[in-house]
Amino acid sequence: MKSTFSVIYYLKRQVVKKDGTVPVMGRITVDGSQTQFSCKLTVDPKLWDTKGGRVTGRSTAALEANRMLDKMRVRINRHYQEIMERDNFVTAEKVKNAFLGLEHRYHTLMQVFRQHNEDYEKQVEAGMKAKGTLEKYRIVYKHLQEFLDIRYHVKDIALKELTPAFISDFEMFLRTDKHCCTNTVWLYVCPLRTMVFIAINNEWLTRDPFREYEIKKEETTRSFLTKDEIRLLMEGKLKNAKQELYRDLYLFCAFTGLSFADMRNL
Repeated sequence: MKSTFSVIYYLKRQVVKKDGTVPVMGRITVDGSQTQFSCKLTVDPKLWDTKGGRVTGRSTAALEANRMLDKMRVRINRHYQEIMERDNFVTAEKVKNAFLGLEHRYHTLMQVFRQHNEDYEKQVEAGMKAKGTLEKYRIVYKHLQEFLDIRYHVKDIALKELTPAFISDFEMFLRTDKHCCTNTVWLYVCPLRTMVFIAINNEWLTRDPFREYEIKKEETTRSFLTKDEIRLLMEGKLKNAKQELYRDLYLFCAFTGLSFADMRNL
């Protein structure tokens, strides 16, 4: 989303140094929000061009001061573009902190999700976690990638930018774009909640975007095949050997009580 962005310089005239110069201040404005910072520079107020935000004259001091102001403007513009590309959400405070070197190391949703899946995969290989659960995390990861690309036009999003609206949007994406039923939505939102818990536990997030979100699993009644239906399945002609194999595996599970997961492991 395009933001209105500007950088201007002005004098802090109420503060006058012993040599008669006054400090130059900078003001960053993004979408109406403003923040100020000191340029670490003082100039003669008589030589200041208020409209242009520069020092007038061709003296060495004036040229050096303008050179410093130009370099600062270029750096601020660069930080603004980097934050815009990274987070797709910019504030004046974020730009100032980046310019002053005060920006904290940020963590992103997909970054945390990738690390979680890598760690989980190692636990699966060690026999500590179920492979089926890992597959669920991988599916949700792919859905989130697609969701961020379609709805927000970004590849990742900073954890601090997660909001209740983001959670609701993801739920709607699962229902409309992925045609998931309520129980599948519930199943796929849980991994996202896990990522938020990880972020909060590591103090990467100070608030829970799930605080007002609620989705309940619907109770369902399982249906069972009758003896006649099982007989039809046993005697029915299928298209190819692959379908017959699946049929035989299913029937073996049905008669022995073996779970599908155990059958797959066999």
